Amino acid sequence: MAVLVLNNPPMNVVTLELTREMSKALAELAADPEVGALILTGEGDRAFCAGSDIKEFPGLVADRAIVSRKLGFENETYGQVAHFPKPTIAAIEGLALGGGLELAAGCDFLVVSANARLGLPEIKLGGFPSSGGTVRVTQRIGLARAKEMMMFGDMIDAETALAWRLVNKVVPSGQVRAAALEMAARLAAGPAQAMYACKKAIEDAVNCPEAEAIATALRLSEGLSRTADFSEGVRAFTEKTPARFSDRLDVRVFDVAG
Repeated sequence: MAVLVLNNPPMNVVTLELTREMSKALAELAADPEVGALILTGEGDRAFCAGSDIKEFPGLVADRAIVSRKLGFENETYGQVAHFPKPTIAAIEGLALGGGLELAAGCDFLVVSANARLGLPEIKLGGFPSSGGTVRVTQRIGLARAKEMMMFGDMIDAETALAWRLVNKVVPSGQVRAAALEMAARLAAGPAQAMYACKKAIEDAVNCPEAEAIATALRLSEGLSRTADFSEGVRAFTEKTPARFSDRLDVRVFDVAG
């Protein structure tokens, strides 16, 4: 398992440098066969990530480079999270705002503290969520809630986020990383190829026409039927013993700084 920490306290805001470092780390972790699951979290307890570093904006605006230098690469990097080939969990303590929430929304699972506050306030700056939030947050909570969240720009609390199905679990403050590690351990102990295939099939169910999504699911199932993990799962079920998949439970922590 790997824990990727946004280390730019106190609010872990996204800078151009942090995005570059995060992209490099994600590429390395995606290719590492020893990483069975990824946890994305923030340093400290005030914020998972409070969004972009606004101090970088004047120079980007002056150079007319908001998209070319920031949003374009930010979308590519957040896409690395959304399409990470292994299970991903966002562990959110405190605030997840703007680009921070857009980043978290790319994870498979969101675990938040009871005191968490989540929001997409870009409309109050004269913009709108442009790093994948209009797609991934909308997929999670639906059109009506997405418009409410993005066009008013107000924060919501943890229980509202759970009721809206934006997050998967709310835990007491201070227990977010422990809860995420417990979930990651279960996922990392599972069959790696089946985890990837299941994630891919679910994504295609949302993003592709029905016939194409079903065809992909069948192709993936055919490949899985030939794996050692599939044989082990069948053996364990037949013999009524626990399956012995190749687990990857060692925890490694990686910091990305702004």
